[in-house]
Amino acid sequence: MDFQPTRDQRDLRAGVRELLAGRYGRDALRAAVDGGSAVDRELWRELGAAGFFALRLPEAEGGVGLGLPEAVLVFEEAGRALLPGPLVATHLAAGAVPGAAAGAAVVTAFDLGERGGPLVSYLAEADAVLGAAGLPPGEPVRSADPLTPLHRVTGGGPADVSGYREAGALLTAALQVGSALRTLELAVRYAGEREQFGQPIGAFQAVKHLCAGMLVRAEVARTAVYAAAVMAQAADAADGQAADGEAADGEAADGEAAEAAEVAGEIAAAKLLADEAAVRNARDCLQVHGGMGFTWEADVHLHLKRAWVRAEQWVTAAEAEEALAAELSRTATGGEAR
Repeated sequence: MDFQPTRDQRDLRAGVRELLAGRYGRDALRAAVDGGSAVDRELWRELGAAGFFALRLPEAEGGVGLGLPEAVLVFEEAGRALLPGPLVATHLAAGAVPGAAAGAAVVTAFDLGERGGPLVSYLAEADAVLGAAGLPPGEPVRSADPLTPLHRVTGGGPADVSGYREAGALLTAALQVGSALRTLELAVRYAGEREQFGQPIGAFQAVKHLCAGMLVRAEVARTAVYAAAVMAQAADAADGQAADGEAADGEAADGEAAEAAEVAGEIAAAKLLADEAAVRNARDCLQVHGGMGFTWEADVHLHLKRAWVRAEQWVTAAEAEEALAAELSRTATGGEAR
């Protein structure tokens, strides 16, 4: 396995960053916050035209035909730009919900809380809910993030999204990594510009340590997300080859189950590390900015609030810890779950 991005992957990431910088820069972000516009339909269609949602859809079905390693690079850039909207759910719905792949439809999901609770984000802006027959009724509730409106569903139970949970968790982790890297950039830039006692505050050891800690957290989380994406892609490829061949015997089936458990553990670890990196980096960025970081005009609080919400999506910290503990236990006991 090669965990280093290829030239094509680096070009893809650079292209998405350029697209978002031109179409959803800071002015657009602040306008959305001030205007309360959570989903820009025109931007959504532009993302669809660029292949954002159809990235993993096979070419035969009108998609781009790439895999999870490319998807996490794209979602990392979306997290860096604090792009709002149910990006993960619409991406997962490509090929399953008409219009999702092209960005003509906005699709949300029951992805909040352990095993998908009654809270749904972007319900008022959505055309469909992943796995549900229609849009359920809901009551608006207060959200920590001004660009992630929440509704509590009042009719019917949550739709089953278990088949999407691992991919959803990994893509959400990529969003968190992008946010963690962005708050690192903001902290380092401010530490180089803000002066105190005749020198930039970045010259002081305490600020250096904060920024160094942010870098370590972000890079460790990014490595975990990339590794989980590569391993999941390899497992999917192996499953596809097995499906094309004869039925697997008992030993082969056990091997596939062990590989699936290992991938699930890697994704759980990636989500856990990415959530921690996004939240703690935003907090440390606030610390570096001092009083300025707590103002509405600064963007730091937006990263922190979005990180809090994403930490509750698809796989929570408690679920990730349980999944990781189960995988470690399975490995320690020679493959037998305890």
